[in-house]
Amino acid sequence: MKKLLLTGFEPFLDFPVNPTMEIVNELDGSKINDYEIIGKVLPVDFHESGEKMLAYIEEVNPDIVIALGLAAGRTKITPERIAINCNDGPVDNRGHKPDGEPIISEAPDGLFSTLPIKKIIARLQENGYPAEISNTAGAYLCNNVMYHALYYFDNTDESRHAGFIHMPASHELAIMHGKVPSWPQHDLTAAIHLALDTVTSN
Repeated sequence: MKKLLLTGFEPFLDFPVNPTMEIVNELDGSKINDYEIIGKVLPVDFHESGEKMLAYIEEVNPDIVIALGLAAGRTKITPERIAINCNDGPVDNRGHKPDGEPIISEAPDGLFSTLPIKKIIARLQENGYPAEISNTAGAYLCNNVMYHALYYFDNTDESRHAGFIHMPASHELAIMHGKVPSWPQHDLTAAIHLALDTVTSN
C-alpha cells in the first residue's frame, strides 16, 4: 500500500490549541483509496521542525507529503502555491526569533507545491467548503517545513509530491482566543479528508 505523510503542528504563540494537530491525530492510520495515512505532529521550532519533517519522510518513505498549519484569521482553507527560502517572523516555542536568514543555503529562492492545488480547491468548493489558493505561506514554521519537503523531493525523487494547506481556527480555539474567525473542527477534518481523497485519486 502507498503512504501519505500528513503533518500538523503543536500549539504556539497565543493559540493554546492547534486544530491541525487534532486533524492529524484523527486521520492517522486511516486508509484513503490505495494510501495509508501516517500522521505526525511537528514542533514549532526553527531548529527542529525541518529536521523532524525530513526524519519523518525518511522513516515513512511516503509517496505524498501534505503538511497542515494554522492560519488564524483566514476564513477559508488555503492550499499554498509556493514556499520561500526564508526564515522570519515571531518567536518560536523555544524563544528563537529568526531574522530573514535562508532555510537552506545556496538553495532556490522559492519552490512550488507539487500538489494538484486547483483540483483540491474545486473539490472543496463543490462540497460546500470555502477554499482558495494562497500565494504566501509566510516565513514562519509552516513555510519552513513546506520548503524542506519540496527541496528534499526536488533533489531525491521528483515523482513524489508535497505541499502545504493552511487551515482556519476551530471553534474551540476561537472561544479560547476570542478574536479569530472559525470553523467547526469536524468540518476542518472532513475538508482535509476530501483534499486527501482528491490527491490520492490522481
